[in-house]
Amino acid sequence: MLEMIKKTMFTGLGLAYMSKGKVEALAKELANLGNASEKEGKAFADELLKKSEEARKELEEQIEKVVKGIMQKMDIATKDDLAKVEAQLHELRKTVEEKAAG
Repeated sequence: MLEMIKKTMFTGLGLAYMSKGKVEALAKELANLGNASEKEGKAFADELLKKSEEARKELEEQIEKVVKGIMQKMDIATKDDLAKVEAQLHELRKTVEEKAAG
């Protein structure tokens, strides 16, 4: 039964944003329900925390990818685009100042 609960928890989107306290409380509760040892409960909590962090990172990467795609479709300048323009502007200023002084 504990394995089924684990698999269900790992596939849930909420896993990505569970706090450490919530994970530990859930693991303790599940250990009590399944008559698991404290060691098994701790191992489950550690595994759940690891999976939670992995799911959070994966979700962030997917969101970032979608946002970048939307920005490209909308033709919105990115931070890198603005940095390139700023570098070009700096070079133009430098050239103008050199010509004005020379």
